[in-house]
Amino acid sequence: MTATPPDDDAAKTLQDALYVRFGERLPVDESLSGLAELAAIAAHRTHRRYLPKPVAPDLLRLLCACALSAPSKSDLQQSDILEVRDASIRHAIAEKIPDNPWIGAAPVFLVFLANGRRQPFISNLRGKPFPNDHLDLFFNAVSNCSITLATFIRAAEAVGLGCCPISAIRDHCAFVSELLRLPERVVPIAGMCVGWPSERGYISPRLGLDATVLVDRYGERDLAADIDAYDRRRNEGRPPWKQRNPERWGEAAFYGWSEDKARQYAEPLRADFGAFVRMKGFSLD
Repeated sequence: MTATPPDDDAAKTLQDALYVRFGERLPVDESLSGLAELAAIAAHRTHRRYLPKPVAPDLLRLLCACALSAPSKSDLQQSDILEVRDASIRHAIAEKIPDNPWIGAAPVFLVFLANGRRQPFISNLRGKPFPNDHLDLFFNAVSNCSITLATFIRAAEAVGLGCCPISAIRDHCAFVSELLRLPERVVPIAGMCVGWPSERGYISPRLGLDATVLVDRYGERDLAADIDAYDRRRNEGRPPWKQRNPERWGEAAFYGWSEDKARQYAEPLRADFGAFVRMKGFSLD
């Protein structure tokens, strides 16, 4: 779990976590307030295996309330959280995603929903036109849902729980939508496994900050060099990736993050998602 370290250790914990994450030892002012919170954020770990211990319903409701306290564009409140308690529904989702067995095993499984339904409903309720039925309605709902999801993870980790987001439910979005009886303009964005971790997990390295933190303008960088450096740094800290689809691509002598992502996106993924979103009543124009 991502425990909050004592304040006197927070600066070092923060530096160490960010070094693992970015390969850069950042200066940290030890007089900063909130260092323990920053250290916990920097040391985030995904958890896929859990103790056979339930999550109290009151605690889960508290965490959902904290997550839904996150910023919401123009106070539109376009995200919902659905808890899957029915074992048959959970089993049906887990069967569709066999590569993620933790869906069926986690003490709690949630689905985070982008809700573009309420605003048109309110406009009609109040006798007002709704000329904003276009891509921005969907974009705002997805952004709001994503912020809610991230905030839920932080709240859960603050109390010692572990989480694993499940984007793979979008591989079966129509099935999940029908199973959960989602109304028009409500779309599943991600699932979430939640429970008390049975192992510590690891800090996943990220691309270097020079590649992703910019000033004033995007500018030109040697992206190939940035990616190569990241591939090599990541493989030093962790065992190399299991090679994806070697039947098609063969066995690479050096297999890093970029080769894995290239192979992953060499296959069609969710090509029907736009059609599904339109079927749910969103206009993407």
